[in-house]
Amino acid sequence: MHFYHTNDIHSHFESWPQISRLLCDKKREHLAKGEACYLFDIGDHVDRSHPFTEGTKGQGNVRLLNEAGFDAVTIGNNEGITMAHEALSTLYKDAKFDVILCNLFEKGGRPTWALPYKIYVTEHGSRIGVIGATAEYTLFYKKLGWEVTSPREELKRVVKEIAERTDVIVCLSHLGITEDEKLVVECPEIDVVFGAHTHHLFHEGKLIGNTMLAATGKYGEYVGHVTLQVDSHAKKMTAKLYRSDQLTTTEQDIQQVNQLIESGKRAMEEKVFYNATPLPQNLFNPSPLASLFGRALIAYTQADCALFNAGIFLGSLDKGWVTKESLHTLLPHPINPCIITLDGAELKEIYELSLNEEWPQIEIKGLGFRGTLMGAMIHERLYKNRHGKLYAGNREVVAGQTYTLATLDMFTFGFFFPSLKEAEKEYCMPELIRDVLGWYGTELNEVNASNRVE
Repeated sequence: MHFYHTNDIHSHFESWPQISRLLCDKKREHLAKGEACYLFDIGDHVDRSHPFTEGTKGQGNVRLLNEAGFDAVTIGNNEGITMAHEALSTLYKDAKFDVILCNLFEKGGRPTWALPYKIYVTEHGSRIGVIGATAEYTLFYKKLGWEVTSPREELKRVVKEIAERTDVIVCLSHLGITEDEKLVVECPEIDVVFGAHTHHLFHEGKLIGNTMLAATGKYGEYVGHVTLQVDSHAKKMTAKLYRSDQLTTTEQDIQQVNQLIESGKRAMEEKVFYNATPLPQNLFNPSPLASLFGRALIAYTQADCALFNAGIFLGSLDKGWVTKESLHTLLPHPINPCIITLDGAELKEIYELSLNEEWPQIEIKGLGFRGTLMGAMIHERLYKNRHGKLYAGNREVVAGQTYTLATLDMFTFGFFFPSLKEAEKEYCMPELIRDVLGWYGTELNEVNASNRVE
């Protein structure tokens, strides 16, 4: 049996034509020899930072998976919590593969587009049980109208259900390496775990007991291949990787990648609002663009004050019509706004931490951020007066009183502001920060139009 797998592509399509061709060729070769062959993607194939994904609402990604001949996928957090409930519900409507996911539910039960498991039977009669689960981002899923349950507990339950009806069990796990290692200790009946989420990489797999762990890193840099031989006495497994940058590239491949970008941009030509004056960005200081976004964040959330980093802006806004495409180019991040309720003492601590002179030069990877540097921390309606007292809006910040802070969800995970991890918070979903800026620009246009009429 041959299993080829990808994970955490994140809409990095630079090598996708070569990957697709490799998978099609390998599957054709194995089937011609009478060998079983299956193709799996382990989630986060979708990433809304890419114009093709954004412009097609992720359904372009599904088309690419169809064309490559994938047999089954599971979802990652980028499919699960960066898309609205309706968008995820319709994402796989044209899929020619199975979506295997045992730990996601909605009102009324399991979503119709997902299977808790699938048993594939080879030409020689071997029964392969495929199970899958995604990471447990409870608050985010709940906000979007989903219920996500404990993945390890659900997977163990499914394994118990199908064990006697299968010869081999493989798991599509978008849980991360730590969870995978716990899973195989708790559930040694699983033969192979195809991993994802933490972008870990195993060049020759990793054996824990009799279970093989396999993973290909991120961004399509590698394609994985696990070979499994089964006889009446034992199961023999080997794992290897193909480097995508060593696959043959043609001029047509380059054209295809460019066409994906252009088709996505064309799909986002819709005008959102008219920008009456140029709004330049400054990575290391306040700017007119940052000021507009700060006002937008407060108007949208009705918070007392706002805090965000200048590095979120990947350019400036010119005078003229702002389209969905220009908003996406400016703010490609799958980041949601968040409203945090804080005591005055906590808000003072956050403010002081945000003044760290080293932060603007920090390179940020992950957390939904798709830029490079943190940039300056921007404070909107959060300032010190000439006497050194901190104000949030028109109120002095005093210990014992509560205040609301609008910020980005990336700051709520505790990496920069530890106290925000446990603070009372409300995520604004499914709106991304570019949606907030677009909404505010539209509101300003309507106000200006009304004033002209009067």
